[in-house]
Amino acid sequence: MSDLENPFDLDDTPDTKQTSSQDKENQSGFPVVEKLFEGTGHQIFDDPLYYKTALADEGETTQRLHTLFQKYATTKDPKDKSIFRMQLINIFWDFISKAAQKITGKMAAPKRYMIRFGVLHPNMLSAEAKTFLAKIPVKDYLGQPVYYLDEWLGLIGGGKIKCSVTDELTSTGGHGNLNARLQALYEKAQGKIEGAQGLLRSRNADRIADEKQLLASVNMIVRHSNYDLFPEVFEAYTEGQKLIFAEIQTKIKELSKIDREMSSYMNDLEQSTEDLQSINEKLDAAGNAARISMDVQSINTEFSSIRQMAKMTIGRQGNAFPILTSEFFRPTPNSIGFRENVIKQLAWIESIDAEAFIRYYKNKPNRIVPYVILLPTYGDFGVCWEPFDKTNRATSRGRIAIPMYPKNLTIAVLSAVADLRWQVAKEKASFYWMEEGLTGNYYQWFQAQKLKGDVKAYFIQDYIMWITKESEGTQKLDKDVRGTFWRYMPFTQTVKERLKDRNLIYQELYQRDKNRTMSDGY
Repeated sequence: MSDLENPFDLDDTPDTKQTSSQDKENQSGFPVVEKLFEGTGHQIFDDPLYYKTALADEGETTQRLHTLFQKYATTKDPKDKSIFRMQLINIFWDFISKAAQKITGKMAAPKRYMIRFGVLHPNMLSAEAKTFLAKIPVKDYLGQPVYYLDEWLGLIGGGKIKCSVTDELTSTGGHGNLNARLQALYEKAQGKIEGAQGLLRSRNADRIADEKQLLASVNMIVRHSNYDLFPEVFEAYTEGQKLIFAEIQTKIKELSKIDREMSSYMNDLEQSTEDLQSINEKLDAAGNAARISMDVQSINTEFSSIRQMAKMTIGRQGNAFPILTSEFFRPTPNSIGFRENVIKQLAWIESIDAEAFIRYYKNKPNRIVPYVILLPTYGDFGVCWEPFDKTNRATSRGRIAIPMYPKNLTIAVLSAVADLRWQVAKEKASFYWMEEGLTGNYYQWFQAQKLKGDVKAYFIQDYIMWITKESEGTQKLDKDVRGTFWRYMPFTQTVKERLKDRNLIYQELYQRDKNRTMSDGY
């Protein structure tokens, strides 16, 4: 395969969407997905050397995987095939974890597609499936924090995104300890930069809005009519214009406050940027070996988290086979969790759940879309790995994982958002999560109903019902749950307006909103 045939050649390494996505990201909503597929697609899956290229240069692990895969692919005995399938699970994950260590450099397309989609051998796929996968856009034209696994590991290895938190810390000696300390300092400085950028972005938006209002007010007070008895001069200010004077003074005070805050955030950003540069200089002084070692260590650490995420999306009774085959894969456009489809699903959820991706900081709403990791698994449920970075609770993104080959993509994405919703609310309530807010009210209902099992699992199922049924006016939830969700996970105003005319139940909830607003109950 020539370099010209490699669709990844425009970017030798995963792009730095850590920052560019925040610049391009529409703060008021997701962009419209204008295309799901690209033309006729590429020919990579028809390359006779695909399998050989995918397995190349990975040492002893290559032979182990090749031997077992050949047994799996050629055996006719169902029992033997089942045994080989189970054995392939760990070996394949081990193999791609080794291959992923080189993800920050230039990587052949077959290796990337093996990590991204789980395509080990194209012969395991039907012609229809290969055509389908070949048409999925390679590059991200939407600028959202939604990543395929190869992209995600590349950003982790390149130090552009912090490793996902884990309960276990790997200790290493000598050089490893130095790298770990440098990585910790790097992540701390990067977290401060992200926090300052988020606050600057939010207050800059406030300033722009206030300045527009100020200009509109000024334009209103400079409009004058000529004085009838002396046309060379204008009339005195009207009573309405005089009222605007006070509004202008208030707005100027607010702009002055915003300016002080932004100056403080800018100082924080400048200091953190200097700290980051200093750490980079230390890494350079340690030599490329130290930096490469840190990259590999980060990827290995993250890969352990990815394995756990994958298991969570699959569940105990699910299909854990990690290789894409037509035996389990049906290429229908709306059911596969590739980037464009998932963004469409997230946009649909946000059109119903007004605050799905909103976090409040200093009483101001901030729209913060989580990092979304697309995992090449046959799992059925998305999960939230982190609600936000514990060192930057205000503006950092959470992390959710979505299986790419679920039975129902809508349910998979909804369950991930529900998990995120629960964990953010629980962290916000802290020690009082069983008493206050969304989680507190739901937990108390759960206890009153004498239900058994995982309260979060019940919440996730009810959230799915909330979005898919209740938003359409079909009453499926308990009355108390509906009331809790209506208040703490409100529908968008458009949905509320539609529902209030459906029946008295929603009309009563709508009226409660108005009563709370008038009494400043929110």
